[in-house]
Amino acid sequence: MEKWVLKNKKADFAAMTKQYKISEVIARLLVNRNHEEAEDIEAFLNPDIGRLHNPLTMKDMVKACDILTDKIKQGKKIRIVGDYDVDGVTSTYVLYTALNNLEASVDYEIPDRIKDGYGINMNIIEAASRDGIDTILTCDNGISAKEQIEKAKELGMTVIITDHHDVPFLENGDQKEYIIPMGDAVVNPKQSDCEYPFKCLCGAAVAFKLVQILYDRFGIDKKETDKLLEVVAIATVCDVMDLVNENRIIVKNGLELLKKTNNYGLKALMEKNNINLVNLSAYHLGYIIGPCLNASGRLDTAKKGLQLLLSESKEEAECLAEELKQLNDTRKEMTSRSLEQAIKLVEDGNMKEDKVLVVYLKDCHESLAGIIAGRLKERYNKPAIVLTDAETAVKGSCRSIEQYNIYEELTKCKHLLLKYGGHPLAAGLSLAETEVELLRKTLNQNSFLTPEDLIPKISIDILLPLGYLNEELVAELEMMEPFGKGNLKPIFAEKNLRIRKAGIFGKNSNVLKFQIVNEYGRVMDAVYFGEVERFLNDLRDGYGREEIDKMFQNRDNAVKLSITYYPSINEYGGNRTVQIIIQNYQLIL
Repeated sequence: MEKWVLKNKKADFAAMTKQYKISEVIARLLVNRNHEEAEDIEAFLNPDIGRLHNPLTMKDMVKACDILTDKIKQGKKIRIVGDYDVDGVTSTYVLYTALNNLEASVDYEIPDRIKDGYGINMNIIEAASRDGIDTILTCDNGISAKEQIEKAKELGMTVIITDHHDVPFLENGDQKEYIIPMGDAVVNPKQSDCEYPFKCLCGAAVAFKLVQILYDRFGIDKKETDKLLEVVAIATVCDVMDLVNENRIIVKNGLELLKKTNNYGLKALMEKNNINLVNLSAYHLGYIIGPCLNASGRLDTAKKGLQLLLSESKEEAECLAEELKQLNDTRKEMTSRSLEQAIKLVEDGNMKEDKVLVVYLKDCHESLAGIIAGRLKERYNKPAIVLTDAETAVKGSCRSIEQYNIYEELTKCKHLLLKYGGHPLAAGLSLAETEVELLRKTLNQNSFLTPEDLIPKISIDILLPLGYLNEELVAELEMMEPFGKGNLKPIFAEKNLRIRKAGIFGKNSNVLKFQIVNEYGRVMDAVYFGEVERFLNDLRDGYGREEIDKMFQNRDNAVKLSITYYPSINEYGGNRTVQIIIQNYQLIL
């Protein structure tokens, strides 16, 4: 059962509407998102590239750029070491593109998800030494690679780390002792002594900051720097960064750049997926473009995703885009089968009462563990860890809820783990099979989560009757975009609605369309894209099958709902009408 909570923040909305020339709805949404100071509101409403923070304030950034400037001028061999997910691939693209433009002697390496695992490893270090590499430059990894960096230094290489992951630490009583690898420069805004004002950048954004300074030093036009924001925007959304502050600026401007991109690979990928550039949004980055780039790292090699971004001809790009789309379609089918197995284990096993789900799917492709963990988290509103058999150990991925810092909880269990790393809401780990059940028991015994924490909470922005909805408001809501973590799509609500003229549509009968009527007689089209059969079963249980039949026959019926929704424009046959997309519902019995 969901708990609906109405946000009720107070402010002088009339003054805001006058000062910023916005409606009261937008004013309330801004306040609900804690934008109350004039400077903050201006920055939100005008997310210009010029508002990005100064990269020079990031710890070791100047040192890293000094080293790279010297290495480029001396013609030293530089190897970029990225990672196999979207953030790692785009980070590599950003650095490789920039260093190539600066005529550096540069190549790249991306670990194989299955063979190498996450981040830089000893094999990569030793291969770089054999290849005569002078400087290793990491991106989206390296902050937890203490031993690997030490090995690189022993072999005489220079090492620059650029990363954004949480810094590993040891607990000493109430104190945390942070472990920083001994690189020649360590660029990560999450270091406790880093003065950079925004700590929540993705790996590609940290790489972009480095390029900002390098390009400036070499006299490269700022427009060339800003072009890179189109891929940094993809990484920011796909790595589930909060879309606030700089991240909002990056994604907002990156989306505009993507609409007119000259990148052959991105163009081809959007065409293959039938993306309408006019309506391009953060949704397309996170649920279409990103998964296609990710599919190569999951089922083949992440280098194919990078090759797509680096394509130098339309023909090459179209070939790679088609391959990535097919890989992603295969990945979807595999995910669906494994998710069914995971749900069955939770439902039929002894896990239903667990506060932290630890699901061991022996035969699941290890690259899908994170996706399935995310789906379990959404379904049960609990932290979820999905484990599967790998070559040398059991490996897995974790996805968590806001109330539970999965990285810190794994740290408390590190004696059971071979390796782990990540963020408060997402992490990866490996362990021996003999420790799987003990990990599950330990996490649940140590869990501080309360029953209240596990109840999904729906935060409603505004109780907004249907009579307030029109095309002008829908258009104005676009200024709140891009939507995503940290800047969720607004949730509106309306009570005491009746349903008529219902129908089921869609290729898989997964769309429920009907008309709703409020207490004042306002009629509006509504669409529900959720679990249609579950919705209908709830209605049948509440009102009886006969009343639901009446609903589909457009006859008066007893069905009455409260809903949360978001308004949109439906264009069909040359006509434009306002409709609402239903997010959640409650029966009024």
